[in-house]
Amino acid sequence: MLAVLVAAITVDMVNPVLSLIGEDLDTSAAQVSWVVSGVSLVLAIGVPLYGRISDYFELRKLFTFAILIFAVGSIICALASNLSLLVFGRMVQGAGSAAIPVLSIVAISQVFPEGKRGGALGLIAGCIGIGTAAGPIFGGVVGQFFGWHALFWVTFLLAVIIVIGALLMIPDIPPTMDAPSNRQFDLLGGVLLGLTVGLFLFGITQGEAAGIVSFSSLGSLIGSLFALIGFIWRTTTAEHPFVPPALFSNKPYVSSVLVGLFTMFAYFSVLVFVPLMMVEVNGLSPGLAAMTLLPGGLAVAILSPLAGRISDRLGAKPPIIGGLTLMGVSTFFLSTFASGASPFLVAAGVLGVCIGQAFTNSPANNAAASALKYQQVGIGLGIFQGSLFLGAGTGAGIMGVFLSARKEAMDPINPLYVLDAIPYSDVFLAVTVAVICALVFSFWLRR
Repeated sequence: MLAVLVAAITVDMVNPVLSLIGEDLDTSAAQVSWVVSGVSLVLAIGVPLYGRISDYFELRKLFTFAILIFAVGSIICALASNLSLLVFGRMVQGAGSAAIPVLSIVAISQVFPEGKRGGALGLIAGCIGIGTAAGPIFGGVVGQFFGWHALFWVTFLLAVIIVIGALLMIPDIPPTMDAPSNRQFDLLGGVLLGLTVGLFLFGITQGEAAGIVSFSSLGSLIGSLFALIGFIWRTTTAEHPFVPPALFSNKPYVSSVLVGLFTMFAYFSVLVFVPLMMVEVNGLSPGLAAMTLLPGGLAVAILSPLAGRISDRLGAKPPIIGGLTLMGVSTFFLSTFASGASPFLVAAGVLGVCIGQAFTNSPANNAAASALKYQQVGIGLGIFQGSLFLGAGTGAGIMGVFLSARKEAMDPINPLYVLDAIPYSDVFLAVTVAVICALVFSFWLRR
């Protein structure tokens, strides 16, 4: 729980101090944004890789090794005197923290039996909610009073505590691939999967910054397509492929992955564009704009353990369907009534989205774990967690491109909308479509 909390805080803690970093290191806003984008890129690539590696190595040793990498990245960031070194340190941090969400879920899935793991998964999801809400606050307070370097000294000290705790508390969890014939690691397949995800996310990010038809964006997306073709070829021809083909024919598992992907697409889009709307349309300061997210973050932290326990008792399908229904109603409310209206209406819409997320996230984790065979837990949960990061990254990027395209729009797509923030109404309507997609896939989950 402590590791997940620190990882969640680390991702977002630099957001409030990006301007301070830019001034201190004399860089542009576009350049300093890589302090955030670099971590997201490494996370999306690293999470499924760690999931597969956990099938081959003892979990406590792998977890400890990853936290040590995270600690090294924190030291590099704390000592960084230029932007290149800082971005490198952040990517090293990401290379370590990518292990935390997937290995935490793998550990819970191995220790707790089905029917009892939902509450534990809910606690993990609650820590993510707390970290997401507390990250910007922690970064703003510590960065303002002690400087942005202090943020990374704090994460380094916490990493040391986590290493000690991991060595003392994590039980012996042997790898699932213990037969010699199964210990062949498909490195090429893992590289192709990483290139597919990494180039796709980079292309989306560049599309938001330079335009979707720019060389960097279009070239990356084409490269991602070729990597995907190579990954499919490798999966169908290798004797021991990186991703077992049986996973793709496991309908409940595939459904849980798609539910997670589209849910995070919508959830992260709301977290990004609501504060932006509050600043641009309502004229609030960034600090006050971020406060519209605080009730929702607290709701995720409080309700996620409850949602996990409900999924233990009733199965994952009922809370997921209920959560996505509330989430869709809330995003449609943001599109129809809240965009350009009172911050209190916006906060109410965000609260509904976050409650829906709380009742979807940990049950979806539970559904994915329950649908997997013992030998598939590591790679299966790695891909599931990777889909969450992929959904979050593509949600912000694609909706950013869509917002730019609708900046000069005179007529809203939503026929019920009558206020003046037309581009944001259109964005939240598109987010509602993503939630509907997740809701459709949720009906394929097994009870």
